[in-house]
Amino acid sequence: MTSNNSITSNLATSPNNALLRATQLNKTVTVGEQKLAIIKDVDIHVDAGEFVVIMGKSGSGKSTLLGLLAALDYPDNGSVELAGTTLSSLDEDALAAIRQRDMGFVFQSFHLLPTLTVAENIAFPLDIARRPDKARVNELIAAVGLEPRRNSLPNQLSGGEQQRTAVARALVSRPKIVFADEPTGNLDEQNADQVMQLLLDLRQQTGSALVVVTHDPALAEMADRVITMHDGMIDDSHDDKQFAHG
Repeated sequence: MTSNNSITSNLATSPNNALLRATQLNKTVTVGEQKLAIIKDVDIHVDAGEFVVIMGKSGSGKSTLLGLLAALDYPDNGSVELAGTTLSSLDEDALAAIRQRDMGFVFQSFHLLPTLTVAENIAFPLDIARRPDKARVNELIAAVGLEPRRNSLPNQLSGGEQQRTAVARALVSRPKIVFADEPTGNLDEQNADQVMQLLLDLRQQTGSALVVVTHDPALAEMADRVITMHDGMIDDSHDDKQFAHG
């Protein structure tokens, strides 16, 4: 993968001007009769257009944190703000509208709708928001190299083709921020490189911020900032610029 030319060593990192800001997030789960704290007093921010990688060992809380930042789950306490709106203050309809308009999602297991074609899956966020845009869908189909497969169903696609479809779907509405949970985890090295480069190129065109949970150090090398999780907390002993190309 080629390096991200937008990476610098003097990025703005002030939470006061952040696109996404989480404050004192805590999350516990109940296992049997025991309560386990899996996110502990986490503060995090993401600037507009910034590419942030969240790393950590399995069980460190990184995927749980991503779910909280994306308002797919609720913290026990603490708050998440996107573009000045406190997400926990919204009802489910308002949250759904923000997810459709301002957020994109890429998951390890693709999450394509099995009865929809490539073109229909990419168009789905626009369709449910009642903002159809055939030109935008066609633009992204071409960008991810799936024109010959536009009428194929997900079960007719390779893993790389499915994830390219998912990347296009995540960017189709030009969201403010894209969340990706192990987006290359189910792909071989060649497809992983291709998918991640597409994601980086497309989000740079839209100006979207990108937050990626990964174990892959190659992705971390391309990030503007790397956050390391350990036991539900941000590990401040790691230099968050250690992977940046200064």
